[in-house]
Amino acid sequence: MLEVGKKEFWFIVGSQHLYGEVALLEVKKDAQVIVDGLNNSGKLSYPVILQELAVTADKITEMMKEANYRDEVAGVITWMHTFSPAKMWIRGTKLLQKPLLHFATQFNQSIPWATIDMDFMNLNQAAHGDREYGFINARLKKQNKVVVGYWEDAVIQEKIADWMDVAVAYDESFNIKVARFGDNMRHVAVTEGDKVEAQIQFGWTVDYFGIGDLVQVIDAVANEEVEALFETYRDSYDFDYGAYDEATWEARVKVQARQEIGIRRFLETGGYTAFTSNFEDLYGMQQLPGLAVQRLMAEGYGFAGEGDWKTAAIDRLLKIMAHNQNTGFMEDYTYELTVGKEAILQSHMLEVDPTLAVNRPKIVVSPLSMGDREDPARLVFDGKAGEGVVVSMADFGTHFKLLINEVSAFEPTEAAPNLPVARVLWEPKPNFHDGVRTWIETGGGHHTVVSLNLTSDQIVTWAKLVDLEFVLIR
Repeated sequence: MLEVGKKEFWFIVGSQHLYGEVALLEVKKDAQVIVDGLNNSGKLSYPVILQELAVTADKITEMMKEANYRDEVAGVITWMHTFSPAKMWIRGTKLLQKPLLHFATQFNQSIPWATIDMDFMNLNQAAHGDREYGFINARLKKQNKVVVGYWEDAVIQEKIADWMDVAVAYDESFNIKVARFGDNMRHVAVTEGDKVEAQIQFGWTVDYFGIGDLVQVIDAVANEEVEALFETYRDSYDFDYGAYDEATWEARVKVQARQEIGIRRFLETGGYTAFTSNFEDLYGMQQLPGLAVQRLMAEGYGFAGEGDWKTAAIDRLLKIMAHNQNTGFMEDYTYELTVGKEAILQSHMLEVDPTLAVNRPKIVVSPLSMGDREDPARLVFDGKAGEGVVVSMADFGTHFKLLINEVSAFEPTEAAPNLPVARVLWEPKPNFHDGVRTWIETGGGHHTVVSLNLTSDQIVTWAKLVDLEFVLIR
């Protein structure tokens, strides 16, 4: 499984010396209670670490520079306990290169009407401080996130957790490396793009390899390794021999086992976290990788077919964001146009991500007209139901554009005995007709990444962080 390295978030509390040292001691004490509460809530996937109080411009600048320097710091959360003059924040905020969340909360949930006095007002004036701090972030055009609410509220904690996942994905985006095995599919427009600009804007490294480079690694895989992996298949999936005799079927499946080991080995050696294949470029390959790709996607690798490196990188990015749950490469195939049942059938030739499976997958061997190779093995299953989001990125010549559509996925209710690929069904929002029309009119591609774990708000947050034009259909 591809793991993200150790990450943490710094909690920086705004105040000033105006209210005296006793007040500052109380600020620090309250801040520690909030940090402990967040860390013990069970809602956050990453720890929050309290820093020194932000009471001078020099201290703020020092902390922001240190946050930039430390690789484990994925973002900064700020809270204005009192009124913190915003001029102190200008230099440090301008220098900060990590995602920023302004937590508009307060230590006390309710106003203590029976005892409230000016000492309490001065110490607990987050509403005052939020406006001053929010103004300077807006003035600096900082693409920070604002979360408003009481810090012990589970819904508010979940919003912070959602932002944390985006922040980690943003940070890890600069480590995404895509290996392209072969070039793009010939004559297809949407899979093209400016790889240099993608590295500048998103941090993605995209490298080309001739298919022979991969074939050498696959051919070097030992038979003992293949046999051991085949037994793992036996334990993990149902075997559907179909019209094949057992020996022929197993031989075809073992080709995919050899490919899986070889591709993983190639990616690990080069530090690649995403990859593409292309059925038009299979010189030296026995089969188009299918089952092999599906299992690598289940481990967290990003993937897209036909050399579509943009979608492969987005796949890896969203898998990081979603902790590799219910997220994967997808392609629009065919419509269901029965009135009242309108939907889109999503699939691919072979490579549908098993993190989306609602039932135990089965291994099927079936002919594939594309690629002119022997019949490949693949996992077949039905997709899960749930509310989700589907995204597609395209290069419009002058800039990249991200299409985002909220969808409602549902489990298939009818069998498809002659369809030898996995299938996912969903209805786009706000409805089938308007969702499809808007997607087409605004240039959404046929290759996408879907997630039933992420929200459109999280995708928009990332798009703003990387200054990416987006269209949100909901």
